[in-house]
Amino acid sequence: MASTQALAENQRFDSRSQTARRSVLSKIVANPVGLLGLSVTVLFILIAIFAPLLAPHDPGGQNLSLRLLPPAWQAGGKLSYILGADALGRDLLSRVIEGSRISLLVGFSSVFIGAVVGVAVGLVSGARGGFVDTILMRIGDVQLAFPPLILAIAIMAVFGQGLLNIILVLSISGWIQYARIVRGRALSLRSADYITAARAIGVGEGRIMLRHILPNVMAPIIVIASFVLPQVIIAEASLSFLGIGVPPSTPTWGNMLADSRDYIATAWWLSVWPGLALMLCLLGITVLGDALRDALDPRLKNL
Repeated sequence: MASTQALAENQRFDSRSQTARRSVLSKIVANPVGLLGLSVTVLFILIAIFAPLLAPHDPGGQNLSLRLLPPAWQAGGKLSYILGADALGRDLLSRVIEGSRISLLVGFSSVFIGAVVGVAVGLVSGARGGFVDTILMRIGDVQLAFPPLILAIAIMAVFGQGLLNIILVLSISGWIQYARIVRGRALSLRSADYITAARAIGVGEGRIMLRHILPNVMAPIIVIASFVLPQVIIAEASLSFLGIGVPPSTPTWGNMLADSRDYIATAWWLSVWPGLALMLCLLGITVLGDALRDALDPRLKNL
């Protein structure tokens, strides 16, 4: 009997979750600005996923005879290199496409890891309270004393370049934002009637956190993640621009902007295309985050 009731409860929970997802998507699609942000974000995700198929040339392939080749519509340009080539004769279009993979991989991975850690810490801190809450929040306060980018630069200088290192560094610098939101919500729900009733019938603390508190904090967590994602992407580009992100041989938007510094006056296309891709990607995600905020909870407009 108990297993039947549990199965029915899970089915009702799944049905409500699917209905909520459809409602959020319909609100975003109904909002022209939100639809634009969703379209741009999905476009960049698809470009990142299918980058090897979309890139017309090898992103790392060098051909010095094509050095600083201008875009196809300028004098001396070639149609097969529509956006031109860099100082080593590498196709810019292929490198911009390949760079989207690194930026979005770092962005989504860092935000996901940071959110998981932050939500877990916030749930434990808010549900347990007392000494555990004090210790966890003081650790977060210490981290907040350091600017995120300065902290990332210091850690990368110690551990060196690498894709995994930069993902971990950016994850570490972002967990406290989620932890504070979840902790505050968990503290406010500890004395709620339905939480008290759940404890009275013998429901464990772990189940209470996962089934009763966590669903109530998902809306602000998703909103925060959508606004943190552009910050993480720009942080990765900044670290790569400074030469302490991913290795210089890896095509990223930050590395491409760094390589173009000496040619801004003579080869404008080297800096314009990666900069434009970075700007459009960040703009699309930010606009989508704004639409998500309105769709999930209008009360979060001032978040």
